[in-house]
Amino acid sequence: MLAVLKVLKVLMDAISTLIRLARLEATLDVRCLLTGGHVLDNPPRRTGEVPFHVLLEGRCVAETGGRTVELRAGDVLVLPRAGQHRVRVDVSGSPVPAERYEGASVATLRGTAAPAVDLFCGHYTFRPGAGELLFAGLPDVLHASFGTAADSPLRLLGELMRKEAAFDGPGAGALLASLCEALLALVLRGDGGSPSAAAVPPPWTAVADPGLRAVIDAVVHAPHEPWTIAGLARVAGVSRATLVRHFSAATGMGVADFLTRTRMTVAADLLTTTDRGVDDIAASVGYRSPSAFGRAFRAVTGTTPARWRRSAVAPGR
Repeated sequence: MLAVLKVLKVLMDAISTLIRLARLEATLDVRCLLTGGHVLDNPPRRTGEVPFHVLLEGRCVAETGGRTVELRAGDVLVLPRAGQHRVRVDVSGSPVPAERYEGASVATLRGTAAPAVDLFCGHYTFRPGAGELLFAGLPDVLHASFGTAADSPLRLLGELMRKEAAFDGPGAGALLASLCEALLALVLRGDGGSPSAAAVPPPWTAVADPGLRAVIDAVVHAPHEPWTIAGLARVAGVSRATLVRHFSAATGMGVADFLTRTRMTVAADLLTTTDRGVDDIAASVGYRSPSAFGRAFRAVTGTTPARWRRSAVAPGR
């Protein structure tokens, strides 16, 4: 096990690995430069799409799943369940006309008066496989508040987003997509915190405890190892009971549940991106018995590995 941990030091971190497995692509749908009262209705996204909003200036309110989230300048909102939601700008203000302009890289919804709100709206797309399990394991709402202070990472990223959206020339679409993908990494690692932590729990990827992060990194990078809770407690440098208690409190999952879900996430990626046999994939994520792997996979995904692989390559997915 010590040899495994030494190897982990030279590998990319768990969040980077999970984002890579999800095969994510970001798309900016519209930039909203608005003043006065506006209601932006967002229909449910298609399977494999996760909407997000980046507020660079002003205030607005997002309504989703019976929950209201107040957004201020420097906030990022990601909705992993891709449900129907609404964004209200200046709830008490009178309606002000706005027109939509289609650009080469991003559309712009612009009012006739000087804008009080600068809001970027877009979505992440993930391919069938690991991305489904990654987002399924996250809270319904991810709300991070980076602020607009000089040391805020969103201040720099936001300025780049504004410049590229205004430029709207060659390469702007690719740059905007990369900037939005970088924002997701910041949200997943908890850099922005949660301004409403009681109502919107942080993602499990945002654990701050070094011992718990070491456990997450170990499982993500070596799912084939015969991990036990006692062995993972040694990785964290705590007792078994302490690991169980702290891990559940920080992530909302039990250690065993996390281990199984992570293994199935890696397996889902292998099923959809390689032609390796199911028995081989089972062994690569720590299962000596293909039948035990099949039961675990079905418990997490609701289907068998073979059906998962077939559905991933079916037309329309």
